[in-house]
Amino acid sequence: MPQLKQTQSSLAEINMVPFIDVVLVLLIIFMITAPILQSGIEVDVPKTKTVHQITEQHLVITVDKAQRIYLGDEPVNIHELGDKIHAALKKPQDTIYLRCDETVPFGAFATVVDSLRQSGINNISIVTQPINDRAKTR
Repeated sequence: MPQLKQTQSSLAEINMVPFIDVVLVLLIIFMITAPILQSGIEVDVPKTKTVHQITEQHLVITVDKAQRIYLGDEPVNIHELGDKIHAALKKPQDTIYLRCDETVPFGAFATVVDSLRQSGINNISIVTQPINDRAKTR
């Protein structure tokens, strides 16, 4: 009776190339989407010719289409807005950025600005978006 040879193939090492490919693709996806997720409240700010780029992190107040007011990403009552901003400010002279949807009536916008001024906050900057050349030709 002839003897049968048994061949054993063992997996000596794990192929890491597909794993590294997947990790790098996920890293690229997170790097692209992270700046988009910075502010979760969707607002169409008005378009102007002069726009100042915000480079560092600041305190942002947002008024959305439904005229809800947010401090950062948290909803806030307009009567508590001044107290919450004073608690969040590092220095009293820091700039507060106000993002307001372009469909919000001016009266609601003026009420928020007035509430800020009554609480002693005078350094308010309004966030706008630059006008593109295509929008001018329409």
